[in-house]
This record gives sequence, C-alpha cells and structure tokens, in this order.
Amino acid sequence: MNDSLAQHYLDDAIASFRAYKKLAEKALDQLQDREYFASLDPEANSIAVIMKHLAGNMFSRWTDFLTTDGEKADRNRDMEFVIESQTTKDDVRAYWERGWQCLFDALEPLQPNDFDRKVLIRGEAHTIVQAVNRQMMHYAQHIGQIVFLAKHFRSSEWKSLTIPRNRSAQFNAYLADKADEAFETESRFDTAASFANESEGNKE
Repeated sequence: MNDSLAQHYLDDAIASFRAYKKLAEKALDQLQDREYFASLDPEANSIAVIMKHLAGNMFSRWTDFLTTDGEKADRNRDMEFVIESQTTKDDVRAYWERGWQCLFDALEPLQPNDFDRKVLIRGEAHTIVQAVNRQMMHYAQHIGQIVFLAKHFRSSEWKSLTIPRNRSAQFNAYLADKADEAFETESRFDTAASFANESEGNKE
C-alpha cells in the first residue's frame, strides 16, 4: 500500500471509529440509569454488558497493538459479560471511555510505513487493514445493538438518530440543500439525526 493510500485509510478509519462512538453515545444519552442494566430476556445482554465487552475487547486488541497478540493472556473475556451489583452507570461510562482512548492511542500514532507490518490476533496474522477492519465490523455490530435497545427502552420518547419513517424523500431534499458542504466522515451519522430533530421541531 502506498503512503498516500495508507494515510487516507488510517484517517478514514479513525474518523469512522469516532463516528460510531458518537452514534452510540447519542443513544446512551437518552437512557435512564436503570435502562443501562435492563435486558430483554435472561439470555440477552444489557447495554451495560455490551459496553463492558466492547471496552474489554479494546483493551486487549489495542494495547501494544503492533508488538503483542491482540488476545492478551490476562484478558478475562467471560467476565466482560458479568455486571457486578454495585456497578453504576458512571462506572460503565468511564470504562467505556478508557476502552476507546486505548483504541485512539494505538491508531493515531501509526505511520504509513507501519502498514507493511503484520499483527497477531489469537495467533493469526493480520495486515493492519485486516486488523482494523475486523474490529470496526465487530464494534459496529454491537453499537447497532446498543442503539436498538435504547430505542426499545425509550419507545415513544426516543429521539431518532436516523431518517425518520416515511421521510426519505424529504431527507434527500435536505441533503440536496447541503450539497456544497464538505463531508466529514466523523460526522456521517449527524446529518440524519439533525434532520430528524428539525423534523420533530417543525411538528411542534
């Protein structure tokens, strides 16, 4: 991969991770504290569990990213799916933040020449692109779960983060009006949320 393409990929990957983090947090900010810990059935994960698992994965995958296996020997993955009784929403949010910081601390210093290296995940060699894509797909899956659960719990009080139902044509017109504005990957989910908020405001 040439240096220009590697840098473009890295910049876009970091911005995409930030966009997914922001999307999740817009859902989290709508929750009542107890809803972090509610589950739909005995086999389902709560939002707190999903957040704890994501952060635990981030600590394992991104600590010493270039030099150690992404599945750390001291990782206790099974405990990522256990929430202790004294855990609060603030505890979960703080752990989540530390996990994301570990990710950004690993990615932001990377240089184009690092893309010639291989990293290990559970003993399997990955290119840098493969390793980053693997984690992005994993995190996107779980962030979708967070948004789904938050919408379920908030029900009629939910503030949409996507194009509202039966408003696709209006959204396309909304985008056309903004065609001259620069697109930023980190804000890729913001446009639909802004449109949804403006649509709700116009109804009042």
